[in-house]
Amino acid sequence: MNIRKAFGISVLLAAGVAGLSFSQVGAQDKLQMEFVTTSLQPFADFFNPLVTKYNAANGNQNLKWTDLPQAAIQQKVLSGVAAGSPPDAVQMNSTQILELAQQGALQNLSGLLDKKTLDVYQKQALAAFTFEGKVYGLPDYASPRIILFNRDILKKAGLDGQELPRTQGGIIQWAKIIQEKAGVFGFSPLIANADLLKVFQEEGLPVLSADRKKAAFNSPAHVALLQRYIDLRKANVFSEESMKGIGASYNLYTAGKLGMCIVGITFIPRLANDAPAIFKVSAVAPNPIAAGQVTQASTFAYAVPVGTKNPKASAALAAWLTNDDNQLAFAKRAGTVFPTAVKASRDPYFASGRNSANLIDLGRFAGSQTMKSAKELTPVVPNASTLNKAIKDNVEAAIFGQKTAKQALDDAAAIWNANL
Repeated sequence: MNIRKAFGISVLLAAGVAGLSFSQVGAQDKLQMEFVTTSLQPFADFFNPLVTKYNAANGNQNLKWTDLPQAAIQQKVLSGVAAGSPPDAVQMNSTQILELAQQGALQNLSGLLDKKTLDVYQKQALAAFTFEGKVYGLPDYASPRIILFNRDILKKAGLDGQELPRTQGGIIQWAKIIQEKAGVFGFSPLIANADLLKVFQEEGLPVLSADRKKAAFNSPAHVALLQRYIDLRKANVFSEESMKGIGASYNLYTAGKLGMCIVGITFIPRLANDAPAIFKVSAVAPNPIAAGQVTQASTFAYAVPVGTKNPKASAALAAWLTNDDNQLAFAKRAGTVFPTAVKASRDPYFASGRNSANLIDLGRFAGSQTMKSAKELTPVVPNASTLNKAIKDNVEAAIFGQKTAKQALDDAAAIWNANL
């Protein structure tokens, strides 16, 4: 059954439950619908026509679009649920969706949508929003990581003209050479906050036990990996600023103080505006693959809060917003994100730009290559805020010499085991 047809049926059912005939649902009684996006106001030229299109196709409904900063999204959902008037579909990242699902604030979409609809999405993308076998988010788009290289710095280090590294080991080797010969930080590993858990998975190391009831990140192999980064920090290969997150690393790169910068593809257009001189001397490549044959891609999805007027209609709206056509259209408009719908992700547009001289086009091609092994690696766990803080605090203690690598991971694992 197509989505529009299913949507019409859901509205008829809602009218029947309320004791109304379809003819009684007049213009003044249209089903008021609202969806919320995260910091996408710059794309109003995409979303306003999308709303118009939806309303024209669904005359018994009136759809409204709201855009909010990421920090305000969860409160919007919680206050709406408490008041009995939440928005129908809300776009959030995986951490936000899992936290709200664990608080009982989101609908189980696998109970509202059929298998055919859920099969629209890539399995690894859908898994990022699945908790205890229930789907709480429909994947919308992903932002894979790429790596930027400052060619001027590579030249000083004697690396200009060489083939760009294709492995994490190669990146680390180049980072050491850059620090030694060019006198600047070589790279900035993404290990801030709880990102080390994603690095573990990229290296083929598990985060949880097979039954998902215990932490599995304090084995000798995990300790050795953390120790590698401790040693690189001591050798001044990367800056302490790296522990402030990807934004701090990007700032170092724009200042010409970083040879290589692992970032989301969305940072490339920003670079053109923030540091035109650095943009001109930058090269780009896919994020190198490590032993785990997988790499992180930040993924957003639409969730449906508990308490919407018509849960089936809300779920159908979320499915419509994230269908193949709409995902492909938005990805082309944005230029720096990739669809998570199976059919849309295969569009040849994403592999174009391979032979372009434009860094943004080259970045899109690099991102398309990264997407072949990309997935959201945020662990699906209960008490996520508490567990992520335990990782953050202990990794920082290890990097800054306050704990050994083993002690840090053992201490974090103890907190995880007490809260899982």
